[in-house]
Amino acid sequence: MLGHVRQGGYAAKTVVADRDLVAVPQGVSAGEALAVLVQGLTAWHLLRSVARIRPGESVVVHAAAGGTGSLAVQLAREFGAGRVIATASSDEKRAVALELGADAAIDGDADGYKERVLDAHHGRPVDIILDAIGGPVLDSALDALGYLGRLVTYGASSRQTATAIAPSRLAVDSITVAGFWLIPLIARNGAGGAALEELLDLTARRRLRPLVGAEYDLAHARDAHEDLLGRRTKGKLILRP
Repeated sequence: MLGHVRQGGYAAKTVVADRDLVAVPQGVSAGEALAVLVQGLTAWHLLRSVARIRPGESVVVHAAAGGTGSLAVQLAREFGAGRVIATASSDEKRAVALELGADAAIDGDADGYKERVLDAHHGRPVDIILDAIGGPVLDSALDALGYLGRLVTYGASSRQTATAIAPSRLAVDSITVAGFWLIPLIARNGAGGAALEELLDLTARRRLRPLVGAEYDLAHARDAHEDLLGRRTKGKLILRP
């Protein structure tokens, strides 16, 4: 069973409301189920609910070897994206993104970002960018969007503040900048629903491969956080009580 709680730290046991319990299909591991519950739902809503992806559109996924990014790459392909471009901070992580189905994988650094994205899209601006980095990377990403392009921000792992966006900058090419956070949505509707059922089904049928990364004993939760901050991780991290 999957469960979800809104706030708090880590514990070996917790109390979960009935509406937040979902059956896990056979063949889906505990680590995969955990990845689908949070990162998978986030990726699903980024593409479906916020960016409203249409078949044939191009999608750029930042931090594409991470928990959410790795699933967003696969879901973009599943939802009919015409071209999926991944960004990541190392050759190893870019190789992971390509293995998961990205058409191209590039360095996600802000310096030279626009040029690399356009080159990866054969000289054309892109339709959708999913950003969890923020700061100068978000600033540069705006310049790579085409007409009616959408940038969805759902984190700021760089811990840097992006430049304030003038409305006129958006109006020129009818660009949309939107945000998303999963927790308020779950607080309203619960953790279950059609989106989670679809994600679990895709995982059970191996059309979706949640990337399960390192596992840590609960007593070493700090190590997991330090590895995340140091950008040394791939996929969903697991804490074991």
